[in-house]
Amino acid sequence: MKKYFAAIFFCLLFASFACQTPQEEAKPDWLLKPEAFKAKIELAGDRESLTLGNGLVHRTLRLVPDCATVDYQNLMTGEAIIRAVRPEAVLVIDGNKVNVGGLEGQPDQAYLLPQWLDSLTANPDAFHYSGYEKGETQPRFPYPRKRWAEDRPWPPPGKALTLHFKHTSPDLRGITVDVHYEIYDGLPLIAKWLTVSNTGPKPVVLNSFISENLAVVEPEVSVGTVEQWNRPNIQIESDYAFNGMTPKSANRTTYWIEDPSFTSQVNYELKTPCVLESRLPLGPEETIEPGRTFETFRTFELIYDSTDRERKGLALRKMYRAIAPWVTENPIFFHLKSTDPVVVKQAVDQCAEVGFEMIILSFGSGLNMESAEEPYIQRMKELADYAHSKGIELGGYSLLASRRISEKDDVINPKTRKTGGAIFGNSPCLGSSWGKDYFARIKNFLEKTGFDILEHDGSYPGDVCASTKHPGHTGLNDSQWKQWKIIADFYQWCRDRKIYLNVPDWYFLAGSNKTGIGYREVNWSLPRDRQIMLGRQNLYDGTWEKTPSMGWTFVPLVEYQGGGAAATLEPLSEHLDAYQAHLVQNFGYGVQACYRGTRLYDTDQTKTLVKKWVDWYKKYRAILNSDVVHLRRPDGRDLDAVLHVNPKLKEKGFALVFNPTDRAIEKKLTLPLYFTGLTDEAKIREQEGEAKTYRLDRNYEVQLSVKVGPNSFTWFVIE
Repeated sequence: MKKYFAAIFFCLLFASFACQTPQEEAKPDWLLKPEAFKAKIELAGDRESLTLGNGLVHRTLRLVPDCATVDYQNLMTGEAIIRAVRPEAVLVIDGNKVNVGGLEGQPDQAYLLPQWLDSLTANPDAFHYSGYEKGETQPRFPYPRKRWAEDRPWPPPGKALTLHFKHTSPDLRGITVDVHYEIYDGLPLIAKWLTVSNTGPKPVVLNSFISENLAVVEPEVSVGTVEQWNRPNIQIESDYAFNGMTPKSANRTTYWIEDPSFTSQVNYELKTPCVLESRLPLGPEETIEPGRTFETFRTFELIYDSTDRERKGLALRKMYRAIAPWVTENPIFFHLKSTDPVVVKQAVDQCAEVGFEMIILSFGSGLNMESAEEPYIQRMKELADYAHSKGIELGGYSLLASRRISEKDDVINPKTRKTGGAIFGNSPCLGSSWGKDYFARIKNFLEKTGFDILEHDGSYPGDVCASTKHPGHTGLNDSQWKQWKIIADFYQWCRDRKIYLNVPDWYFLAGSNKTGIGYREVNWSLPRDRQIMLGRQNLYDGTWEKTPSMGWTFVPLVEYQGGGAAATLEPLSEHLDAYQAHLVQNFGYGVQACYRGTRLYDTDQTKTLVKKWVDWYKKYRAILNSDVVHLRRPDGRDLDAVLHVNPKLKEKGFALVFNPTDRAIEKKLTLPLYFTGLTDEAKIREQEGEAKTYRLDRNYEVQLSVKVGPNSFTWFVIE
C-alpha cells in the first residue's frame, strides 16, 4: 500500500514538473485546489482561432477558412489528445450526409503540425462557420434545493461558447447549426452539444448526427489486430444513458471506430479504433418543422491525468458532484412495506424519534401511484401531511417497465413485429397512449398528495418500438429518442418540484438522485452474517465510480425474497448485533440503505441503538458523504478499511476499520493522507478519544497502530 501511494505521488510530481520552464512554479493539484483553475475563452491576436482553456485542458478551434478543432491538449500531462482534424459535427438530413465545419488536406493523420494549418482547405459541401458567441455556463434545467446536500453552485461555474454554421445550398439554406461548448472552473472537463434550427419554408428530417468527432491519439499500437484494444485515457459520457448502474454499462453514445484514412498507423489492416464518435445508436429521425429547433444530447469529456484507479475515480466523482449536484442529496430513508394508515403513522413517529428523514412506501406496500381516484389520493395526502407535520418526507414506489400492458401499448419487436422480446421481456412503450396517460397520472398523484419522493423502478431501459400507431413516435427509428425524451423530461419536471428520485438506472445527468450501489438481490436472502460481509464488499466496490450518496444498498428487516428467520432482522431486539453491523457499515461508508420492513424498532433498547448510529452519522455527515479512498477490500480474513477525504472540511479524513474475524487483530495501518490536503502533520483520534499528532512522511502517509476486537470495528478522525 505504501509503495502504491508513493508511486501515485511521484507520478503527479513528475507530471507537474515535466511541462514547466525554469521560471515556472509547480501547479497545485486540481483535486485539492480546484479554485486555481479558472475557465476562459480567448480569441487569438490574428483572430483566426479561439481557445477554451482552464489550465488543465485546452481546446483550440481554427476559424479560417472554416471552423475545426486543431488542438486539444491535456495540460496536466503535456500530452496531445488529437492527432488529426475532423468536422465539428456530421448530420444526415433528408438522407444526405453533411459535415459541419472541418478542414481538409492534412498531409499525415498521425500528427498535426501548426505549420500545416494555413494550407488546409474548407469542404465546399459543408455547413460553414459564420460567427460565435461566448458567455457563462447555463443550467441544463432548474434545480431548487430542499434537503441536505453539499453546497454546490448550479450551474457549475465556467465559460460557454456557441459557434454558428450555415449552408449555402438551396436545399439547406434555411437550416442553421449551432455547436455549443462549455468548459468548467477547476475541472478537466468540456461539454459539447448541437442545436439544429429550421428557418426555412418546409420541414426537414434529421435522420442521424455525430455531435463529437475526434481523431484521437491511438493509446495502443499493434501490427496485428487484437481482440480488445486499449482506449484513450479519457472518460466520455452523455446524458443519453440508460440500462445500467455504472457509467460503462449505461453508456449508449460513445463509439470507438477505425480510421482507414490514417494510412501511416502501425496496424497492418488499418483497424486501430482511434476515432471517437458521440452519436445515437438509432435515429433520432426527428422532423424539424419550420420555426423549430432540435437539441441533441450533451457529451461530457473528462480528461484524466493518471491511470491510477483511485485518482481516476476521484476525478469522475468530482465531475458528477459538479454537473449533477443533486446527487449529493442523501436522505436517510425507511422502506415501509405497508400503506395501512396506522402502520404509516407509527413509522413516521419512529422515524422522527430516531432521526430518519424519509419514508418510501415500498413495492409490496399496496401503494398505487397510478390511481386517479380522488378519495384514494386524499388518503395518501393525509399521510403525507402527517409525515410533514413530523418533519418527515414521504413518497412511494411505481413500476414503469418490465411489465405487460397490452398488445396495443407494449413495444413492438422490430424482428417479429409483435410484442415480447424487449429488454425485460415485455414493456410498455412510453410513446403509446398508455405511456402518455401513465405520466399524466403520476404527475397528478405527486402534485395532489404532496409526495416528496418517487422510487421509479424499471425506468426506461432503451427499448425500441416498431409500432407506427403510437402517438408519441412515428416508427422504429425515432422510438428510442422519443421515449428517452419523455423520461428525461419527466425526471426534470420532478427535479424542478424538489421530488427525490430513486431510480435503478444511470439517469443522474437527466435529474435522478440515486441508483443501486450494485448488489445481487437474492443475496439478501442469505444468512445474516453473509449479508453483512457481502454488503460491505458491495459498499467498497460501489464507491469507485459513485460518490457515497449516489448509491443505495439494502437491509431486509423482514424477509425479502426468501431465507426465512436466518436471513431477517425481525424480531429486531433479538438481532441487535446484526442490526448494528448494517447501520455502522452503511452510515460509515456514507451510503443509505433501503431498511425494508414495518418498523425501525420494537423495544427501547432497539430504539436506542438505531438513534445512536443515526446521531453518529449526522455528527460526521459532511466527511462521511465525502469521497472514499479505498484501503483494503473486505475478504473476511483480515482487517478491511476505507478512508473518507475532504480537504475543505475541519475533519479532513475519516478512517473506518472493520475486523470480520473471530480474533482480535493488532497491526500497523498505513493511512495515505495526500487527498486530505494535509502536508506536514495530522491530528488523529480514535473514536472520541484524545487526538495524537502524527508527522506525515514524504509520501504523505502515516503509520497508525490499530487494535480491533473480534467481529468489531473502530474509526479514526483526522484533522
